[in-house]
Amino acid sequence: MQNQKQRRILILAALVLAAVCAIAVYRLNGVAKIQLVNRTGQTFETGVVTEILQDNIQENGQRVGQQTVLVRMTSGEKKGQELETTSSAGYLFGAACTVGMRVVVIQSVAGDTVITTVYSQDRTGVVIGFAVLYLAVLWLVGGFQGLKGALGLVFAFVSILYIYLPVVYLGYSPFWAAVLLCAVVTVVTMALIGGLTRKSLCATVGTLAGVLIAGVAAEAFSLASGITGWNVSDIESLQTLYSVNDIQVGELLFSGLLISSLGAVMDVAMSISSSMQEICSQNPSISRLELMQAGMRVGRDMMGTDSNTLILAFAGSSISMLIMDYAYHLPFLQIMNSNNIGIAVMQGLAGSFGVVLCVPATVVLAAWIYKAEWAEKAEKTEKAEKTEKTGAAAPR
Repeated sequence: MQNQKQRRILILAALVLAAVCAIAVYRLNGVAKIQLVNRTGQTFETGVVTEILQDNIQENGQRVGQQTVLVRMTSGEKKGQELETTSSAGYLFGAACTVGMRVVVIQSVAGDTVITTVYSQDRTGVVIGFAVLYLAVLWLVGGFQGLKGALGLVFAFVSILYIYLPVVYLGYSPFWAAVLLCAVVTVVTMALIGGLTRKSLCATVGTLAGVLIAGVAAEAFSLASGITGWNVSDIESLQTLYSVNDIQVGELLFSGLLISSLGAVMDVAMSISSSMQEICSQNPSISRLELMQAGMRVGRDMMGTDSNTLILAFAGSSISMLIMDYAYHLPFLQIMNSNNIGIAVMQGLAGSFGVVLCVPATVVLAAWIYKAEWAEKAEKTEKAEKTEKTGAAAPR
């Protein structure tokens, strides 16, 4: 009866907290954005290519110039009408149109004048479809636990869109906004996967310690090397945001590092926390030092592969830059002192610092909490046995 009452109180408290958070997020996203580009009368609409009026493919298979195509609009003010439009041969914008292709059209309407151009192939269905397919596979393979992991992933994505981005846009520190995001996402994800248990508590604290260590390592690298968030390749576009919105663009690089390292650090912290709990439950008499040694052995097996995961992920994202450096046969000193290379190294190594050092943080906390838990259980068991023996020995 007491447990049911406590459960109801917890559920009620969770609902109240969720309602308060929902109201706060709604108000946070009510901020009015400053218009950086004049798009009056311009909209992005969908359509289907019905006819190729003039193609731009050459005999060698390359496309030069523009296509002229007929597109039947499926959304917007001109929905249902067929409009003659153009599609450029660029790799960033336009599309190699074929009959039946679904495209996104930039449509500008001013009175009776309509100007259109193909922006890209319509990939909305593919993007959403692959995301849904991934969540479905995660559910099918992982079962109910996989479904909870999928919910945690969705929550993280929604938090980035509706908490992190508005907070940064309002001029608050991107670094501390990322710390807040990581804390919220970690707590929710660990609660979904492991429940409100000591195991989740150990994993949560270990994750936050690892993420903060990654941030500190990145800051130390920045101070030593002179590389900052102002050295990124798209700084000219970011300076517009700095001058108009006073967004702290210099911290965006480091906040992105925290978010990108969160997944790997969570994986290590939860695996160690779960393993140590299992070891302690199988051998309750194990000493705290022996439990820490067992946890470190588990952690050592994991830290090598997980730290490699981060380094290879950042290396993979920089592969175009690396192949260009290789092709131009750049001197060693030029490569080592390039801002782009320095940023990639900082991201990979700082994130790996977080993965590696979250291991001892999680191990120490888990050993202390689990042994305290088992000592408490042993004390209760001993008291119950004494009470039972006293009752049995009492005269009738």
